[in-house]
Amino acid sequence: MKVMPSRFLNSSGRAVVVLVLLSLFLMSPVMSSQARQKEDKGKPQEDISTLKKQVHDLQEAQQQILTELKELKRLLMEMQAARPAEQPPQFVTFNVHGEPFNGDAAARVAIIEYSDFECPYCGQYSRETYSKLVESYVKTGKVKYYFRDLPLSGHPNALPAARAARCAAEQGKFWEMHDSLFANQAALSPKDFVERAKKLGLDEAKFSECLSGDRHTDEIRRSISSAQRLGINGTPAFAIGTVTTDGEVVRATSAFVGGGSYEEFKAIIDELLSQQKK
Repeated sequence: MKVMPSRFLNSSGRAVVVLVLLSLFLMSPVMSSQARQKEDKGKPQEDISTLKKQVHDLQEAQQQILTELKELKRLLMEMQAARPAEQPPQFVTFNVHGEPFNGDAAARVAIIEYSDFECPYCGQYSRETYSKLVESYVKTGKVKYYFRDLPLSGHPNALPAARAARCAAEQGKFWEMHDSLFANQAALSPKDFVERAKKLGLDEAKFSECLSGDRHTDEIRRSISSAQRLGINGTPAFAIGTVTTDGEVVRATSAFVGGGSYEEFKAIIDELLSQQKK
């Protein structure tokens, strides 16, 4: 959140200004008295007595000011202690109605990933971090994992690969195709997609018919549009949060671009899971 500069000082700011001015004032009498003493050398004794009285009066005034400074300091500390509590974290909502996910439907913590099958950073994340998250949180029923397509313009094979994954989903093998595509990002031609489908035991004819059509184009475009509305233009990007009881909406309290480490994901997920138990 950006904080705009204020044209006016608040009560804490005014108190600090008073402290500075009073400190400067405290210094000035001592300096002035020293200068006067130098000037008054050789003057009659009564003038020196007068100066001594003035110095005494100034010292009393200084003591009074010191007392007031202590009081101001006390007030400042009380004001800081009485600051309002921090506001709860804001969240961004994601409508996930009807979207396929990996994990238990009852899980109340979710990860939404925007990704590109040709993006090298996405591949690295999938192989090094996603696989660990699946073992620790998805397979154990703690987290639901959503995948959204964001094929970047600089990756010509990303859109066909996204279509291949959705065609595999028609036969219940989306996540298997997802893993296969990221495992070998150098093989992303139509022929490679068909070979992968065979290895996954898919009906080759149905898969090829789907791959050559465009029935998943609108779904992919909607995924791209949702990323654009959020200002996401890089991959991989993530939103992590909690799922409403009806399973229709994810309230994300953490969002970032770039494949974080397993430890970074773990810290966020564990915090959300602990909140669910309260």
